[in-house]
Amino acid sequence: MRKNIVAGNWKMNKTLQEGVALATELNEILASKKVNCDVIIGTPFIHLASVCASVDSAKLGVAAENCADHVSGAYTGEVSAAMVKSTGAQYVILGHSERRAYYGETPAILKTKVELALANGLTPIFCIGEVLAEREANKQFEVVEAQIKESLFDLSVEDFSKIILAYEPVWAIGTGKTATAAQAQEIHAYIRSVLAAKYGKKVADNCSILYGGSCKASNAGELFANPDVDGGLIGGAALNAKDFMGIVDAF
Repeated sequence: MRKNIVAGNWKMNKTLQEGVALATELNEILASKKVNCDVIIGTPFIHLASVCASVDSAKLGVAAENCADHVSGAYTGEVSAAMVKSTGAQYVILGHSERRAYYGETPAILKTKVELALANGLTPIFCIGEVLAEREANKQFEVVEAQIKESLFDLSVEDFSKIILAYEPVWAIGTGKTATAAQAQEIHAYIRSVLAAKYGKKVADNCSILYGGSCKASNAGELFANPDVDGGLIGGAALNAKDFMGIVDAF
């Protein structure tokens, strides 16, 4: 059975002290309640070691927001998958639309990052999704299919089975717009069909596919009720414990 997951992506927010405080607050809340999903927070690199040391990894998973496409060496300012793993983090967010758009991350770069993450025992949360012009041209299906195939379809069945996918309609990130529950279900089901055609129905059925586009407590329940929506990759609402837990509670 695939897992329900609510993952937060803090992006470039929170000082180290603020980040540790938020992680500690979430850890305390989770220690006192039973939730029906896995909960993960994605933090800036400088937070990882401190946050990992301050939370119960059995209750609250920790993700890096990126990793380098090199093993090690003269790449000033980069952080390798091995470095991420050494902090205690278990996950890494890869292929986020902001990384693709602002930093020119190509399918080939992301393919390498995924392989390095897996080689270092990290679980990739791999992001896919179309921009507004592609949605308006009704190209969203071919866009997400290409993003999956170009970066992930050289993986073995065993390795692909470790991937978490996050569909993010780029036109709905931080805009206040949200795909309708029906739109989310339609493309999540399509993504699962693409996986089934390559890896078989069992692998496809076991892959968690998260929705990531202005998901908040007020709409999470409707989105998560869809049979092919297995949770959310949360941006702004992940920066406040009450807001984030409101989404967790939607399960």
